[in-house]
Amino acid sequence: MKYKIEKNTVQETLIIPLYARKVCSELYPNLYRDETAVRLIDEIDYDFSEAEKKSRSLMQRFGSLEVAVRQNDLAFEVRDYLKSHPNAAVVNLGCGLDSTGRSCDNGSCKIYNLDFPDVIALRQQLLPAGEREQNIPCDLKDPAWFDKIDASGGAVFFTSGVFYYFLTEQVRALVQGMANAFPGGVLVFDAANRTAVKMIAKTWLRTAKIKDVGAYFAVSDAPKEIGEWDKRLQVTSRGYMLGYNDLRDPSVSGFFRFLARVGDNGMKMQIVKIGFGGKQ
Repeated sequence: MKYKIEKNTVQETLIIPLYARKVCSELYPNLYRDETAVRLIDEIDYDFSEAEKKSRSLMQRFGSLEVAVRQNDLAFEVRDYLKSHPNAAVVNLGCGLDSTGRSCDNGSCKIYNLDFPDVIALRQQLLPAGEREQNIPCDLKDPAWFDKIDASGGAVFFTSGVFYYFLTEQVRALVQGMANAFPGGVLVFDAANRTAVKMIAKTWLRTAKIKDVGAYFAVSDAPKEIGEWDKRLQVTSRGYMLGYNDLRDPSVSGFFRFLARVGDNGMKMQIVKIGFGGKQ
């Protein structure tokens, strides 16, 4: 029995990135493999023909590479934290149908997946919570969710493609709140400079009729700009496309490696890691 997804629904907005992760697994098998995405796409009743056509264009293939690299980068940081905090909470903020928490499971960590209630309702259908795992419906901007995380063994939070839709002040308030609630924890996320954020945002901002793009979260020099928010924050960043992998794989063309350099250097596409002061 396949799970039916209708066009023009919230559910559709969740399965398109899921489909992108399946495509990444096919195009860049040596770099990235998301078995959950491959399995779920088989279990969903949806007309993917349009997405399939688009997925083979040059820029869409580069977009798929971006998705694959970003997920790998975030997973690297989660696994790195778990080496020294094996019983930590692994918290996926704005999880959608992403299974990064499970792919990083070391057998003793606690996994939390957070998103809006309608998203979590679909996730429960397709990815019901396993052992040591919770799917939590919430609004990330409301700190009420802090109390649901058992951070007694440490906590590593990560979010993928989410903060571009937050105002700078909202990200700042969330980060400062998390620094209070989770000393010794770490937050990892992707970010980019103002030029890149405008490009990312142009389609959805038009439909949302938002004029002040400049109010949305963007960063060029993360250690300096975010470090100024609060003296307890230990901020580092690495290039998003080439900071963790040189992409010298046969599946990645020289042109795509050139675009990756433009992304990291020109657009300041980066993975930002914030350590919350206190015991590390």
